[in-house]
Amino acid sequence: MFKSLKNIESAWRLSKAVTLATIVCCTIIVLLTTYWSQTMIAKEREKIYVLDKGKSLILALSQDMAQNRPVEAKNHVTMFHELFFTLSPDADAINMGIRRALLLVDKSGYNYYSDLHEAGYYSRVISANVIQKITVDSVEVDYEYYPYSVTCYSTQTLTRQSNVTTRILVTTCELENVQRSDGNPHGFLMVGFKVIKNEEISKNKIY
Repeated sequence: MFKSLKNIESAWRLSKAVTLATIVCCTIIVLLTTYWSQTMIAKEREKIYVLDKGKSLILALSQDMAQNRPVEAKNHVTMFHELFFTLSPDADAINMGIRRALLLVDKSGYNYYSDLHEAGYYSRVISANVIQKITVDSVEVDYEYYPYSVTCYSTQTLTRQSNVTTRILVTTCELENVQRSDGNPHGFLMVGFKVIKNEEISKNKIY
């Protein structure tokens, strides 16, 4: 009788161990299957199929938006400077560039434009037939803290009938994230725009 009870107890322990092992194995399989499924879904979402003129599908790959933000930030600042500081002796062209530039900056940009306008800067550009071009040399963005601090180093070239003047332009601002739009495709807004240096470095006569 005792031998029979011992066999029953051993069988119960064995059954219990097998059941526990089965549960553990099933749990591991479920977790691995779930992880594999999520990985496959994430990879599939990175694939974008583009319809080429209604005829064929082209496979494209998407990128994580956060990975491209530093590039977008620098391009945003560069775009503003090119629109705002590239001038020709044409009032309509100047106004169009300024309007587009002011979509990328807060009121500080409009205030700077108003100061130049009231001082007659744009009128002199038109009357003197000046062509002003800007080259953005570098854009430094501090991503350690938000909003991001930005310093932009540029070179201005002012071409008149008699001479070509070259100036160094250094500006600062902060970048804040905003909703993207047609006028602001990068989803940034320049806040507290300020010119901290605008010095002439050379003037060459045109013969």
